[in-house]
Amino acid sequence: MGENTSFWESLIYAHPTCTTWKQEAEGSIYHLASILFVVGFMGGSGFFGLLYVFSLLGLGFLCSSVWAWLDVCAADIFSWNFILFAICFVQFIYVTYQVRSVAFDREFQELYSALFQPLGISLTVYRKIVLCCDAEVITLEKEHCYAMQGKTPIDKLSLLVSGRIRVTVDGEFLHYIFPLQFLDSPEWDSLRPTEEGIFQVTLTAETDCRYVAWRRKKLYLLFAKHRFISRLFSILIGSDIAEKLYALNDRVHVGQGFRYDIRLPNFYHVALPETPPVQFSHHHLQRGSPRRKPSGVTNCGS
Repeated sequence: MGENTSFWESLIYAHPTCTTWKQEAEGSIYHLASILFVVGFMGGSGFFGLLYVFSLLGLGFLCSSVWAWLDVCAADIFSWNFILFAICFVQFIYVTYQVRSVAFDREFQELYSALFQPLGISLTVYRKIVLCCDAEVITLEKEHCYAMQGKTPIDKLSLLVSGRIRVTVDGEFLHYIFPLQFLDSPEWDSLRPTEEGIFQVTLTAETDCRYVAWRRKKLYLLFAKHRFISRLFSILIGSDIAEKLYALNDRVHVGQGFRYDIRLPNFYHVALPETPPVQFSHHHLQRGSPRRKPSGVTNCGS
């Protein structure tokens, strides 16, 4: 204990206390280095935040090295600051390389800004998602079918980037699919990874469309490697299915001008006086796929 005390005492009192302070200030290079340190530590997160931090800190350490070489003439101060400058420079080059390696085409960049960036998804994770679809955006011309009822197999998951898709069943309109919505989320959710199935609806391009498609098996391999991406897609697909359910809910009507609410299957609510009454029981409404048209449903302005 005594040895420890003497060590700390020697460490504290080994150097004389400053009795007089220098009257003149240090040179401008020293103050410039301090300013760069203050501004550099205000950087944000992400790749561009790292570039900001390492660039300003590197310049600050470089200024400190120049100050130590010219004003202080201390080799140890110069050496440490120059080493720290070299470390910041190497980190800056490394982050710059990473930013260049995750650059995307315009449509994928817009997709990231609109859908994935608000969820806090990093560019490195997004890059894995883009590579899984081969970084390809597919064009679907107007009035061409993405899927045909009872014929097209469910073997992929697609996300609409631009345009509008019309969903029909037995020739009757169900709902639209808009940009940033999945084209086949109900079909994806209805099957297990080992199951196969075919579309029960027809999806037709109402305008020229562009979409991104992930092959089913390849996407499940990505999920197996990265559980975070699996949870991300689970959330996105669940939200997309909910939007489609509510789109169908606005088209379902029951007797006496009331609208059927999918959240409250035992109650009617929201009177619709402008809608002609349709006489059928709500018991005819069947639970099923969000794309399935309930029996007795009346279309409102298809």
